[in-house]
Order: sequence, then C-alpha cells, then structure tokens
Amino acid sequence: MKDLLDKLSSYNIFNYLLPGTIFAGLGEKLTSYSFVQDNFLIGLFLYYFIGLIISRIGSLTVETLLKWIKFVQFADYKDYIKASELDPKVELFSEQNNMYRTLCSLPIMLAFLKIYDEVIKDSLPGGAHTNDAIFLIGLLVLFLLSYRKQTKYVVQRIETVLKEEQK
Repeated sequence: MKDLLDKLSSYNIFNYLLPGTIFAGLGEKLTSYSFVQDNFLIGLFLYYFIGLIISRIGSLTVETLLKWIKFVQFADYKDYIKASELDPKVELFSEQNNMYRTLCSLPIMLAFLKIYDEVIKDSLPGGAHTNDAIFLIGLLVLFLLSYRKQTKYVVQRIETVLKEEQK
C-alpha cells in the first residue's frame, strides 16, 4: 500500500485524487448517490477514477470553452516544450494550471449530478438500464475524445523533437 501511495505524483494527487475525493464527499451530501467508500483501497481507486473523469471533462469542455471565449490563451505547444526544457518551473505551473481547470470543472459536475439526480434520471424511459447505458456511452465518448487530444500532443512532441534534432 505504501508503495502504491509513493508512486502517486503530485499531479495525480491534485488533479485526480483530490477532486475525486471532494466530488465523492459533496456528491453524497447533495444527491441521493453514495460515493464514499468504507474500504480505503477501493475508495482510493474510485476517487482517483472520479477525479480522472472530472479532469478529462475539464480538459475537453471547460478549457475549450474558455479558449473559445478568449478567457485564456495558450502558448504554442512547441514553445511550451522549449520553455519546459529551459525552465523546469514551466511544467510545475502547467500542473497547477491543470489543477485549477479541474477544480473549475468540479462544481459544474456536482451541479450536473444534482440536476440529473432530481430532474432527469427518473424521467428517462427504461429506468436504471437507460441510466447505465448513458453513463457507459458517456465514458466511452469522454475517453475517446481524451485519447484523440492526447495523441495530438504526442504527435506535436515527436514533430518538435525531430525538428530540433535536424537543426
């Protein structure tokens, strides 16, 4: 167990585990859903996974919206790579930036869960089966879009490294 906890980076703790734990606690207080686990290990994995979902939603929706309305502007990814090599604090600031984005997504997801719990879930035809299907399809779409976005970063990184090597 200690080895597992030692392997969690600060990024994993602040971008996944912390928001997932907060969501579980507040979600249980605000809705009829019960997320808090008695088993520490199961709770650790569940809260991490919930946080991962919240982070991905933030990455795909909150970030996209804030860029679209020009609330935030990103540097070119190639410039980010170069700056990260020159100043290690750039990666730290990026990690903190992602944490704030995830924390912005957290109340949005809690509000969505509350609305879903009180308004939507009982009005769907098919009851629990429909809710399960929506959840699973939603997860699939979320992780497909996240995979596409991450693949774009990998490709950009490869292209930048290869261009730098040719110089």
